[in-house]
Amino acid sequence: MEQVTFTGSPKRAPKLDATKMKDWEIAEAAEAFMKPIKQIAAELGLTEEELLPQGHYVGKVDFMKVLDRLADVQQAKYIDVTAITPTPLGEGKTTSAMGLIEGLGKLNKRVVGAIRQPSGGPTFNIKGSAAGGGLAQCIPLTAFSIRLTGDIDAVTNAHNLSMVALTSRMQHEKNYDDARLAKINLKRLDIDPNRIQMKWSIDFCAQALRNITIGKGGKMDGYEMESGFQITVSSEIMAILAVAKDLADLRERMSKIVLAYDKKGNEITTADLEVDGAMTAWMVEALNPNLMQTIEGQPVFVHAGPFANIAIGQSSIIADRIGLKLGDYHVTESGFGADIGFEKFWNLKCRFSGLVPNCVVIVATIRALKMHGGGPTVKPGLPLDQAYLEENLELLEKGCENLVAHIEAVKKSGVRPVVCINSFYADTPAEIEMVRKVAEQHGALAAVSQHWLKGGDGAIELAEAVIQACDEKNHFRFLYELDTPLSKRIELIAKEVYGAKGVTYTTDEAKEKLKLYEADPDAAKLGTCMVKTHLSLTHDPDMKGRPTDWELPIRDILAYKGAGFIVPVAGAIKLLPGTASDPAFRRIDVDVKTGKVQGLF
Repeated sequence: MEQVTFTGSPKRAPKLDATKMKDWEIAEAAEAFMKPIKQIAAELGLTEEELLPQGHYVGKVDFMKVLDRLADVQQAKYIDVTAITPTPLGEGKTTSAMGLIEGLGKLNKRVVGAIRQPSGGPTFNIKGSAAGGGLAQCIPLTAFSIRLTGDIDAVTNAHNLSMVALTSRMQHEKNYDDARLAKINLKRLDIDPNRIQMKWSIDFCAQALRNITIGKGGKMDGYEMESGFQITVSSEIMAILAVAKDLADLRERMSKIVLAYDKKGNEITTADLEVDGAMTAWMVEALNPNLMQTIEGQPVFVHAGPFANIAIGQSSIIADRIGLKLGDYHVTESGFGADIGFEKFWNLKCRFSGLVPNCVVIVATIRALKMHGGGPTVKPGLPLDQAYLEENLELLEKGCENLVAHIEAVKKSGVRPVVCINSFYADTPAEIEMVRKVAEQHGALAAVSQHWLKGGDGAIELAEAVIQACDEKNHFRFLYELDTPLSKRIELIAKEVYGAKGVTYTTDEAKEKLKLYEADPDAAKLGTCMVKTHLSLTHDPDMKGRPTDWELPIRDILAYKGAGFIVPVAGAIKLLPGTASDPAFRRIDVDVKTGKVQGLF
């Protein structure tokens, strides 16, 4: 299939007014003029054999065939989009990534995007989908937001299959003597029920399932013990999907997942339970990235969906590898603020992939900066306080300390950041100029972007700043090397990225695990993936701005040996969020005449 230039908007694109239409209405109107997925693939330069259509407007891509064919092709410029510490409403990071892709398209650049698949948890709860907003969205919205091609279902099933293997083995070892186990070629593993490392998974916010008792009934009803659920996007298997380089790498990682310990303290892995092969079978199709498009018709890969506050927070390495071969610019996205999303991109994803960014975009809104300056509480579902709708330079100037913290964190990677001032209608020229001045004074480029309102036309200034940054030479470096002890790594992240004065270990369990992992030669080779709230630079979501004179409390340390990292857990954050009193699902419905889903946002 001959490669075709892809720039600009689809033909007959509708006139869309972001000020008068809801996001789902804009998406529905734009979807009537979408390019068929075969056209997107052709413009991207994929062959017919490399595209695996999943309907008219969504496809999977056989990444191995693409990488084999394009092995000698020079890589594109690599751009990561991150943000300041957000309000609970989010500051439009995905919207800005889509806007940047559209803006680069307006400048006739061959650009490819890669973002995460949204979890059902936030989609049906408070935050909504993660397709972007206004005239900067990834479409079709319903497919993007609900199920897509089944990757999250595959992760859920592979994860729960490991728990089936573990709990059924515990039941059989309890009920059978060694002779009977030997008849079916099973060796007694002697699993310690008090040291189970894995929970079941579900892709919803379901606080009632955080702590449960399983196995109640008779001896044929399982092993009775305390258990619970975690959200699928926090699963180690989702993290493996994000970091795996190919099927062989994924297969090896699946065998290293530690599910439990025996009564002597030895690890019980998926390989010990002989379930790793079957788990991999669930994941084969999921390893191929999903191909979609922006409202203006540029290609976007949607692949993997780990949260950044409780997981690695990145789209897949595979999507980036093929995007970097197919375009001149490749835009990826890291979850939440630069303190967690970019830090994990920098020290985990780049380390695993061997890829180095040419530019890092920090998305900032004047609304969020005012909140960090001491503005009133921002709550989903409630109108914004008047303080956010009127000019207030004093609040803004104080809040810019949060922006400076993120600029300084990115600069420690050796990459010069571009601050994207994601413009809202209430922003005044004086406020915009203040943020621009602060960004430039601290060594960043700055650009105002109105992509939500104007699509690619509104993101041209941002796109030009990104091109400038990509043309500059940078000196990328990791925050720590793999021979750095775990305690020192945690301290470096806490001090250099979060701004803490130190680290404390608040439980005996955390202290014991720190000693265990620092003495484990295998653990010493793993990366460090912090679990922390996204609503503050600290562990406490109520501490806004740029707090000083505080310590980071570590209450637990988990080992994701399959994914390749140790996971220190800070504060009281949960691996299974809860559903709020006014969740989004109350407003989602289906038009029974057309079958179209309405109310997604």
